[in-house]
Amino acid sequence: MRLYIYDHCPFCARARMIFGLRDVPIDVQTMLFDDVETPTRLVGQKDAPILEFDDGGTLSDTQQIVRGIDDQAEGVKVMEGPQNPEIERWVKAASPTIFKLFAPRVVEAPLGELATPEAASQFRAHMTKMVGDLESLQEQTAPLLVELERWLNELEPLIQSPEAVNQVLSLDDISLYPVLRHLSLVEGVKYPANVDAYRKAMAQLSRVPLHDQSIEPS
Repeated sequence: MRLYIYDHCPFCARARMIFGLRDVPIDVQTMLFDDVETPTRLVGQKDAPILEFDDGGTLSDTQQIVRGIDDQAEGVKVMEGPQNPEIERWVKAASPTIFKLFAPRVVEAPLGELATPEAASQFRAHMTKMVGDLESLQEQTAPLLVELERWLNELEPLIQSPEAVNQVLSLDDISLYPVLRHLSLVEGVKYPANVDAYRKAMAQLSRVPLHDQSIEPS
């Protein structure tokens, strides 16, 4: 199986996570951001993530990828783990602040989808269309970091274990880790102890590294 992704994309990170958490082998392919041919050939449009099966079949819905791999793998199902509605609420509420910090930095990051000047230029235009002037957002770093500290302090007591936010792996981990992963591009973040331990442990367990680290082969 091959999983086609963009490294910046939280939905792609969610799809990648299930393979690591369930110990299912996968060939991860990062597409250039301006590559229209590959996703169109696979699913008829520019999209990511895309799971291509060995028989040529494809899936491009993140939730279907996560549930499908989780259901087929042996052992305890991640999708059957206990969920906490406070995690979903936190992700929705904190994401705007996190994305404002992430956006002006991701366009300069050494990601595979930005490996050519053309792809990087198209991605910068895409992000500008999404969030507005990136330089202005960069100038808001100080107050945004203050906002972020409040959000992370609110998350801190919700984390029950470094290896699973609700002590047992669940879909809450699939939702939470990709959002925290965005912050690994942001300097000056003050991580509370539980949040820091969780993001580092989840990077190892899921085999989806933080942007500022490398994961040793397991």
